[in-house]
Amino acid sequence: MTVGILGKKIGMTQIFRDNGEAVAATVIEAGPCYVLQVKTKDKEGYSALQFGYEDQKEKRLNKPLLGKFKKVNLKPLKIIKEIRINEEEQNRYKIGDKVKVDIFEVGDFVDVTGTSIGKGFQGVIKRWDFAGHPASHGSTIHRAPGSIGASSTPSRVFKGQHMPGRMGNKTVTIQNLEVLDVDVDNNLLVVKGSVPGSKGNYLMIRQARKKNKSKRPDLGEKSEKSKDRN
Repeated sequence: MTVGILGKKIGMTQIFRDNGEAVAATVIEAGPCYVLQVKTKDKEGYSALQFGYEDQKEKRLNKPLLGKFKKVNLKPLKIIKEIRINEEEQNRYKIGDKVKVDIFEVGDFVDVTGTSIGKGFQGVIKRWDFAGHPASHGSTIHRAPGSIGASSTPSRVFKGQHMPGRMGNKTVTIQNLEVLDVDVDNNLLVVKGSVPGSKGNYLMIRQARKKNKSKRPDLGEKSEKSKDRN
């Protein structure tokens, strides 16, 4: 897996291509991140980079975590995440390195991981798209789940039975989002489509594992400016 970056969802907008097509897009504040630890197969059993993102007050950290930042001569950071890498990429980074949004280019495809919006405790109609019971003719159960099959056969409820419960608030990865613009000066990344969570939600952005770089020739005036900056 290639290296990525941590960021924060700013909000959604739209971008117009040269052909007049309006494209829904999400603006992400991506980085800068700092390398806190380089994990190797020999020592930790796997290869990964540990990143820190967004400044944090010292008084909000416990002593072990504060000592970790002082050991590597970095200011306290709020979000700490790991991103798996291969051994070749591992040799390109060292503790204290600053990773910026310029690791991506216009036309790249990325996978974005975040926490989805929580919707609370929901019934089976909203949570699992059940059809529901008749809405008239004396029916007294309109949105109830109904029987779950626990009769003499099989005398139990099957594992994974769709039932009411908490909806949302889960780790979700949206794959193969196209990079529409990269603003290195303001640490902004614009991707096509939506990403998990609401405004201010923290995200992990990595190069897509299932899709290569886009072969589309031009993506509009904004994108051409981004190419010039890189």
